[in-house]
Amino acid sequence: MVPDNILSPFQKFVKIESSSGILLLIATILALVWANSPLSESYHSLWEYKIGFTSESFELNKPLILWINDGLMAIFFFLIGLEIKREFLIGELNSVKKIAFPLLGALGGMIVPVLFFILINQNPDTLKGWGIPMATDIAFSLAILKVLGNKVPLSLKIFLTAFAIVDDLGAVLVIALFYSGTIKMGLLGIALLLLAFLYFLSYKGYYSKFLMIVLGLVIWTLFLKSGIHPTLAGVLLAFSVPIRQEIKTPEFIDNLITIANNIKAAKRTDAPILSKEQIQEIDDLEDWTNKFQSPLQHLEHNLHDWVAYLIIPVFALANAGVVLNSGAELETALVLNIIICLVLGKSIGITSIILFAKKIKLIEVPSDITNKQIIGVSFLAGIGFTMAIFIASLAFANSPTYIDSAKIGILVGSLISAIIGFALLRLKK
Repeated sequence: MVPDNILSPFQKFVKIESSSGILLLIATILALVWANSPLSESYHSLWEYKIGFTSESFELNKPLILWINDGLMAIFFFLIGLEIKREFLIGELNSVKKIAFPLLGALGGMIVPVLFFILINQNPDTLKGWGIPMATDIAFSLAILKVLGNKVPLSLKIFLTAFAIVDDLGAVLVIALFYSGTIKMGLLGIALLLLAFLYFLSYKGYYSKFLMIVLGLVIWTLFLKSGIHPTLAGVLLAFSVPIRQEIKTPEFIDNLITIANNIKAAKRTDAPILSKEQIQEIDDLEDWTNKFQSPLQHLEHNLHDWVAYLIIPVFALANAGVVLNSGAELETALVLNIIICLVLGKSIGITSIILFAKKIKLIEVPSDITNKQIIGVSFLAGIGFTMAIFIASLAFANSPTYIDSAKIGILVGSLISAIIGFALLRLKK
């Protein structure tokens, strides 16, 4: 049984991610149509347009698509970091019992597709793409569950969200370890020292949004110049944001009552404006409200809409425009490999490990989740869109042919996975 006190925020999260999935689909279709239309040249020239500045001692001049993939996506990864920290501290991953179900599902959904990719792959040049089928696109998958409505229980949506977050964490680690360039340890060391300083301030109970933003930009630049992918700076920076409130609920309520009484008792003027005393009380209320809010929760709440409705759709628009009618040679084996990994690797990996763990009573699956629903969700996990395209752009950065082939495999594999998962979950018992 899901506690009532988490239903409202979680259902809002599902609603945002579901709507984002629809917007993501529109952006993907628009990118494909634009890239294969008579205006295709404008599509490619737009994303290759360079923005930045250059001086004698420092250069930061990148194509627009890299500002999106390295810059805007760092904000996406920052939000992922906030979600991971919240889930591990107070959410669905904060105990062994809670984490066992989605954790095993996520491990099966990461390890088996990677094994499939390695076993099927015959080209040494494409082997570096093994991380592509690892992660699940939470926006697309939750959008499909949203369409199904009451046909799926809320506990199934929570399971999908939890293992997608674990998937994201796994993908972050893979990017850090295997998809970063030659590392300049000096610059990386400075970045880590700045992060350690922010962690120390958080541990001591001090938090400044201004300081975090300024040091965050410096840390992002140091990661970029050191050879570590800068989006990882977003995740590490998120871990420095404290989750605890400065004041507790009873103290806030007492002050709220006091302020309300003071506003009532304050001298009023005949003009339709507040008196000086009332303005002072409202200023005090704002101060107390800032202290009452959890910094992590406040940031996550403010960023979620920006990421869901702007950053991810822009990423899809910039990266999903594969030219299908160019006559360019594609790596067919890579396309098929990714399709197989997303459709079969994900579903087999998640279903087999969960059903086995359930049989030997290693995990406890909620009573309202059936085996058929587990199989259906395991296919939805094959929707790897956002993170899969992101990893493909890192793995094959110097090979446009492989990148286009990977994107086609991701799009087709995600579509097949979505159709099968939707059909299985929609079928009656």
